[in-house]
Amino acid sequence: MYRWLLCFRYLRTRYIALASIISVTLGVATLIVVNSVMAGFSAEMHDRLHGLASDILIECHTSGGMPDPDARMAEINEVVGDQIAGSSVSVHVPAMLGIDLGGQLVTRHVNLVGVEAKTYDTVSHFGRYLLHPENKEHVAFDLRETGYAPDRSSFPESGWEYRRARTRYEESQAAEQRRYDALRARSVLATVPLNTAASDVSAAGPTMAFAAPGDMLAENGNDSGATEFNAAVDQYPGLILGISTCSVRYRDEQNNVADRFYCRPGDDVRMMFPNAADNTKVVNQKFTVVDMYESGMSEYDSTFAFCRLDQLQDFRGMINPETGIRSITTIQLKLVEGADLNAVRDALRRRYPPQLFAYDIQTWRDMQGPLLAAVRLETTILNILLFLIIAVAGFGILATFFMIVVEKTRDIGTLKALGASGGGVMSIFLSYGLLLGFVGSGTGLLGGLVFVRNINWVAGLIEKITGQEVFDPTVYYFTEIPTIIHPFTLVWVMLGAVGIAAMASVLPALRAARMHPVRALRFE
Repeated sequence: MYRWLLCFRYLRTRYIALASIISVTLGVATLIVVNSVMAGFSAEMHDRLHGLASDILIECHTSGGMPDPDARMAEINEVVGDQIAGSSVSVHVPAMLGIDLGGQLVTRHVNLVGVEAKTYDTVSHFGRYLLHPENKEHVAFDLRETGYAPDRSSFPESGWEYRRARTRYEESQAAEQRRYDALRARSVLATVPLNTAASDVSAAGPTMAFAAPGDMLAENGNDSGATEFNAAVDQYPGLILGISTCSVRYRDEQNNVADRFYCRPGDDVRMMFPNAADNTKVVNQKFTVVDMYESGMSEYDSTFAFCRLDQLQDFRGMINPETGIRSITTIQLKLVEGADLNAVRDALRRRYPPQLFAYDIQTWRDMQGPLLAAVRLETTILNILLFLIIAVAGFGILATFFMIVVEKTRDIGTLKALGASGGGVMSIFLSYGLLLGFVGSGTGLLGGLVFVRNINWVAGLIEKITGQEVFDPTVYYFTEIPTIIHPFTLVWVMLGAVGIAAMASVLPALRAARMHPVRALRFE
């Protein structure tokens, strides 16, 4: 009993121990906050990456693609049919996106993906990342009337309402230009004598060149060549663009975050991509932007564009003219809950060996392996570095205990003279170290949990004080700092802190235990 009484007495009266407790508290709280934030970021990243890609991807790298996808799916079902929850086929092709911006051409390199709207949303979270609420529920490649991004006040007016208004404006501008050209041509003709040659008229000044409506549509790039196309009521094949392919996030003069859009749903863009023939040619096709895709992952938002699978197959010539069988480039599989992704991948690789098939079979983790490994390595290094803070606190406890042993030499000698054993004296200082560890880690645990719970409020307070944003929204696409608290993390952090405090008290406790009572009292 005397051991614990002395421990509590030393803890209350030795204010130097407070520095050790604060060191342990800060170390534990920092570890909890960092691990919670890193776990939140990791979970958010995993959710988005897994939502963007299906569990298993089978990609064909030949120019003509993978013929007869129905037959391939039948073979896949024979291998792992009981573990498949959903499947979808698609066509991936590199393309060049061209956007007309005030008479200037803005180009972007994109990955054009032809998808089946009904099945593609069953193997990924494709619909979740679209802007229009109706497309979130049922993906469609038809332009909506209006109502895009209702939760974003800064998003420009889009849809058919915007398209009709833009068409009326362009028609009025074209009519005004025609009247101006006609008046100018008339003024030139009025100053030329009647017997002047036609070549002289051309040299005298610009004249109006009149063209048939069909010629004007062909000149403007209408691939269908249909003279009755009316942009106010008709659209080209629908295209869903990654939001970063057609916009730039910046800060305005008031330092507010804003988006500058090069195009929006309702605009027409041009897409150039290779066909699937052996004699490769470039397909130049117009599309109408019908929605935008915003996942928050810049790798996807800045490089992907989606259209209907059957239309892309028609444009690229991925249809056998004799049998009418279509080809695809990618098969995506969604597995049942709890399925072993690696086992399914290995089974499919055995069925389609790389020596015979130009197929690349991967899980979504294989595709994002370097990124996931980098996050794990960063978390490990941060934990090691932050544990050094608690290690520093351990050295502080070690120095403090040595000072206490020196100062309490008479007390130790008295205890031993009264019959206290060496183990009993040693247990006093070991218990003191455990007590410091428990108090410091417990306080750090409470402080860390409170900080994590209010971390977004703290971030806002720091922004107000410093005038600098903690997370720049022009770089990060989230509005709040994600955090996840794992109970296992709390346990090992506290045990590690208590263990370091206990180990730091071992050497002083041994010195006190080996102290001879006569020598301890000789000079007292």
